[in-house]
Amino acid sequence: MTAKLLVTGASGQLGTAVIEHLLASFDMPASAIVAGSRDPGKLKDIEAKGVETRRVDFDDENGLDAAFEGIDRLLIISTDALDGAGTRLRQHKAAVSAAKAAGVTRLFYTSMPNPEDSLITFAPDHLGTEEVIKATGLDHTIFRNGWYMENLFMALPQALASGQWYSSAGNGKIAHIARDDIARAIAGGVAAPASESATYTLTGPVAYTTEEIAEIAAKVTGKPLSVVHLDDEQLAEGMAGAGVPAPFIPTFVSFDANTREGKISMVTDDAATLSGTKLTELETFLEANKAALAG
Repeated sequence: MTAKLLVTGASGQLGTAVIEHLLASFDMPASAIVAGSRDPGKLKDIEAKGVETRRVDFDDENGLDAAFEGIDRLLIISTDALDGAGTRLRQHKAAVSAAKAAGVTRLFYTSMPNPEDSLITFAPDHLGTEEVIKATGLDHTIFRNGWYMENLFMALPQALASGQWYSSAGNGKIAHIARDDIARAIAGGVAAPASESATYTLTGPVAYTTEEIAEIAAKVTGKPLSVVHLDDEQLAEGMAGAGVPAPFIPTFVSFDANTREGKISMVTDDAATLSGTKLTELETFLEANKAALAG
C-alpha cells in the first residue's frame, strides 16, 4: 500500500501551493497525497488532479481519528486562529496527539523564525507546538517560515499613496521570502527521502531595512516614499487613529519591535537548498506586483 501524506489547511494559499509543487516540481504521485480542510468543498480543484480529500478540523478532536486513518506522514500547516486565547496552540496539540494515536510516523510543521526568543505576540503558539511535536518522540521536520513578501501589501500600497511609511522597526532587517518560494521549499523537504529530525529556517536571500525596502519600492513604482520612524507607542496610537481594530494593534506593533531588536534578521540558504532553485529577489517580486502596490 502506498504511504500517504496528508497536508492540512490545503484550501489555503500556502497549502494549495505546497500540493501543487509536490505534484509538479517533485513528481509526487497524486495517489500518495491527501488534502485536508475544514471545508472539503473548497478542494475541488485539487481533487480534480486525483488527490484524495478529507475533512480535517482541529476543533473536532473526535473527527481527527478518521481524518488521520492510514496516514503515514502529516504536514500540519499552522492554523489562522489568532484570538489571543490560546486557540491555535490547543488546535495544534489536538492534531499532534491524534496523529500519534493514529500511527503517523513523521510530522512536518510550519512554524516561525526564532519562536523561543521572539517579541511577536503569537510566537508562543509556535514554540509550544514545536515542543509538543518533539515530545512525541516521532521523527519530525519543522519549517520556520520567514516573513512573506506578500505581507508587504499590508503596508506598502497605503504608504506609497501617501508618500510616508510609518514604522517602529528602526534599522532592523528582514529577509522577506515569496510565499511560493516557501511552498516549494516545504514541498522539497516533504518529498525528500526520510532523514533524521530537522529544523529549517526559510528566508529570502537578502535582509533589508525598512528604509532599503522603501527605496526599492520607490524605484519600482516611480513614487517617492520616505520612512517616518516612530516608537512603538506612537505606532500604536497611529494605528488606532487610522481605525485598525484594537485587538490587532499589539500584534502589528510586535512585528516592528521584533524587527527592530534584530530577532528576525537571519538569512539562511535553507529555502534555496530544499527547493532546488533560485529564490525570488525582492525587487523582482515588487516589479511583478506593481499593480497591487498602486492600490
